[in-house]
Amino acid sequence: MAEPRNDDFLDDIDVAVDEEFAGDIEEIDDEALELDELRAERDQFRDRFMRALADAENARKRSDKDRREAENYGGSKLARDMLPIYDNMKRALETASEEQRELAGPLIEGVELTMRELLNVFNKHGIELILPEVGDRFDPQNHQAMFEAPVEGTKAGDIIQVAAEGFMLHDRLLRPAQVGVSSSPSN
Repeated sequence: MAEPRNDDFLDDIDVAVDEEFAGDIEEIDDEALELDELRAERDQFRDRFMRALADAENARKRSDKDRREAENYGGSKLARDMLPIYDNMKRALETASEEQRELAGPLIEGVELTMRELLNVFNKHGIELILPEVGDRFDPQNHQAMFEAPVEGTKAGDIIQVAAEGFMLHDRLLRPAQVGVSSSPSN
């Protein structure tokens, strides 16, 4: 009988090894593919989680801001409705003559006390007066020009008359001060 050749024997071993490892390599490739898919899925879940955390933080910040604004500015409609009361009381006190003050002293004093208390309540709730004076510069952020007139000795844009005070609610304009403004004086 003829002896098998070593080359044939080695070829048979190579084929047997290749067949044995082919299954292992295929299994390793499947595991690697599955591992890559799991990593991609993990990364996708991590991204979603981070976005959800950021959204939750943004929602918390928005709700805090909304809450602060509601506390500070929620009563702005009521405050705006109270301003004519201030204006009328101020006018009443300004028009009272000395004779009327002597005759109705306690009444005038009661109105003054009520006016002071109203201003205290305004201050307590963040409402501040804007008190421009004649000669100040017109500021369109805080003033409303009711009229313009040329006045000698003034520059264009100077306040020449204050018709009504303005009001701020914290850092927001509740009502601009109503003023008369100098135009360029005619020569």
